[in-house]
Amino acid sequence: MSFTWRYVVRPDGSFCRVSNIDGSLDDVSDEELAQLHPADPNEDEQPGRPCSRCGGDLLLHWHGPLMTGIWMELCPACDARRPAARAFIQWHRDPDRDPKALPKLFEDWETETVHAHGWVRAPQPETPPSPPAHLSLVPRAQGRTD
Repeated sequence: MSFTWRYVVRPDGSFCRVSNIDGSLDDVSDEELAQLHPADPNEDEQPGRPCSRCGGDLLLHWHGPLMTGIWMELCPACDARRPAARAFIQWHRDPDRDPKALPKLFEDWETETVHAHGWVRAPQPETPPSPPAHLSLVPRAQGRTD
């Protein structure tokens, strides 16, 4: 089973990400995905969450990877010196942002943030090679002599 993310980026820079298990969303266009996941209409009514480090306004707050218990915060004041966070802040503030850059920026920021909490992203295992096909499955013209 393969697992990737699809991202929906809104004009204001907010976004959501949707799990794409076994490529189930590969044939869904970005526009169709945005219609499936509209912005929360009550989102504007909720007060902004302050930065837990400086009390300032956050650009983004997000739950860290499953089972880490990390709450990730993107604060322009506190994170400006961290390379991945700085790149993400610049992307978020740029009105001409490229939505295709978001997956890499988000993953880099997530990796940098969880690393600061003592976690390390495990390398993805390589798929083991498939065993050779059973002889009954190989056509006679392909090297079978029986």
